[in-house]
Amino acid sequence: MSSNRKVNRNQWDGQQVHALRSHLGLTQSEMAEKLGTRQQTISEWEKEMYKPRGASSTLLSMIAERAKFKYEANKKQK
Repeated sequence: MSSNRKVNRNQWDGQQVHALRSHLGLTQSEMAEKLGTRQQTISEWEKEMYKPRGASSTLLSMIAERAKFKYEANKKQK
């Protein structure tokens, strides 16, 4: 494997995080517990103060796919 390999990752915005959480029927606290983060972090994502990145973004994508949640996360710009 080359270390220069580019990974095509999806970026989640606040509206998508909120829509996924609603689709799952979870509160911010319940979603935070599922992701291993704080409720405040979920709130900050939904308010678009910050965006999920790295492992959090990957976990959101995995949860969305498992829940058959239709989403189109924005492609990360190069």
